[in-house]
Amino acid sequence: MKNENLVLIAQFCMHHNVELSFISSLHQFGLINILELEDEHYLSIDEIIEVEKMARLHYELGINLEGVDAVANLLKQIATLQQELMMARNRLDTFAPLF
Repeated sequence: MKNENLVLIAQFCMHHNVELSFISSLHQFGLINILELEDEHYLSIDEIIEVEKMARLHYELGINLEGVDAVANLLKQIATLQQELMMARNRLDTFAPLF
């Protein structure tokens, strides 16, 4: 993975006014991956949006980490179900002209 696709966790925390312990807790819950390169800890760009969502849930709505974990898992399930529904609709559309 290239370094330009990584964000230093300390910079992320400073920019978003998030505690380092929060990021560490998300990692311990298995919600995010932390990459370590040359004694520095990074987040991948792909995870930044998810971390921002979880930070808003925790800091703005006061949801504890267990709740953030539950919400994150439910959102993943919803996304999976939406993809399955879209695939089913697309398959059904192939038969729609017959009716």
